[in-house]
Amino acid sequence: MGVKRERFGANLGRFWRDFSDGSRHSAGGTSCMDYLDLTLSTPEENIALDEALLDEAETAADNGSQPRECLRLWEPTAPLVVVGRNSKIDAEVNVAFCDEQGIPVLRRASGGCAIVTGPGCLMYAVVLAYEQRPELRQLDEAHRFVLDTLLKGLRPLVANVDRQGTCDLVVGPHKFSGNSLRCRRNALVYHGTLLYDFPLELVSKCLKQPPREPEYRAGREHASFVMNLPVSAEAMKDGLRTAWQVEGVRADWPEAKVREFVIKREYLFQVKD
Repeated sequence: MGVKRERFGANLGRFWRDFSDGSRHSAGGTSCMDYLDLTLSTPEENIALDEALLDEAETAADNGSQPRECLRLWEPTAPLVVVGRNSKIDAEVNVAFCDEQGIPVLRRASGGCAIVTGPGCLMYAVVLAYEQRPELRQLDEAHRFVLDTLLKGLRPLVANVDRQGTCDLVVGPHKFSGNSLRCRRNALVYHGTLLYDFPLELVSKCLKQPPREPEYRAGREHASFVMNLPVSAEAMKDGLRTAWQVEGVRADWPEAKVREFVIKREYLFQVKD
C-alpha cells in the first residue's frame, strides 16, 4: 500500500509540473497541433480565416470529433487597421487619414481595441480546444497559457521580453505585441500582433489614443509606447513553432467557410459620404 501511495504521489507531482509548463493533456492523451503559414490575397479573407479555423474546431467538437488545434502565422502585404468586435471605430481610428491613404479598416470577431498591422508585423493565431485543455475556460488561465507559450518561443531571441497588462508583450516599458481572444463553447482563438520591422509612425497616424489603457502605459502616446522587436520574422516563426510543438504543416484550410464569412460578415468598414 505504501508503494502505491508513493507512485500515486509521484504521478500527481508530474501532472502538475506538466500542467504548469503548459503541456497538453486530454482524456485521450496528448493532442497534436497543426501549423499553417498562410497569407491570403485580401484583408477580409485573412481576418475571416482566423474565425473559420475556430468555427471548424467548434463544429468538429459538436459532431463528436476531436477538434483540430492550429497555429497560424501570416503577414499582411499592405497596411490595414483591425478593430475589436465591439470597438467604436470613430473613437479609436483616424478614419479620415485611413480613407485618404486607402488603408482599409476591418472588424475582427474578437474583442479588444484597434490595432494597425502590415508588412513588418507578423500576425499569429492559435486555435485551442477545451476538450484537450479544459483549464482554458478560465480567461485568466487562457491569457497566461498563451502568452507564456509565446514568451517561451521569443526569449531565446530577446531575453528580456515579458508580459504586461492583461495581454500585452513588452520589452521594458515598450509594447511590441497586442492580443485578443474569442471564446466559443468548445474552443477559442487567441491572436495578435508581433511588431518587428513596422513603420511605427503609422500607429499614431491611424489610431487615436485608446479608450482603455493598461496601467503600465501611464498615458503615453503611441510614439513613446510601441516598439519593434529586433528579430526577423523567420526567427520568430522558428521560435513559435518550437514553443507550440507543432506536428507538421497543414495542407488544407477551410476555404468554403472563409468565402462564406467574407460574404456574410461585415468585416470591412466603409466610410460614409
